[in-house]
Amino acid sequence: MTNRILLVEDEANILEAITFILARAGMEVRSHGNGATALEEVKRYAPDLIVLDVMLPNRSGLDILRDLRSDPATEALPVVMLTAKGQAKDRDTALGLGADAYLTKPFSNSEMLEILKRILAEHGTGLKDGGAG
Repeated sequence: MTNRILLVEDEANILEAITFILARAGMEVRSHGNGATALEEVKRYAPDLIVLDVMLPNRSGLDILRDLRSDPATEALPVVMLTAKGQAKDRDTALGLGADAYLTKPFSNSEMLEILKRILAEHGTGLKDGGAG
């Protein structure tokens, strides 16, 4: 069984790039681009980890993170925030709300993979199927 990653991102080029990187590493990736329905997609897909953009149409990634952490069903679900906003204040806000990591755009492929693999391992879901990478 492969790791299931939900990528909540509205920029098509970033979606395509991240999906390629993660799929090549042996992960199953589903993408979702609307902040208003992201929580419904989390329940439907039941991912092992979420990569969540801060700035989304219709709802902020920070609001989504807040809701994930307040729901007992998703409070421990690993979340990596992804954003173009690299200020320390934004990072502190996301981490304070319970994000497992904060990755700023642009990012390197190896940095993203390293962070996701580390978080999956910390949550006991490690890289399943021994995927490449």
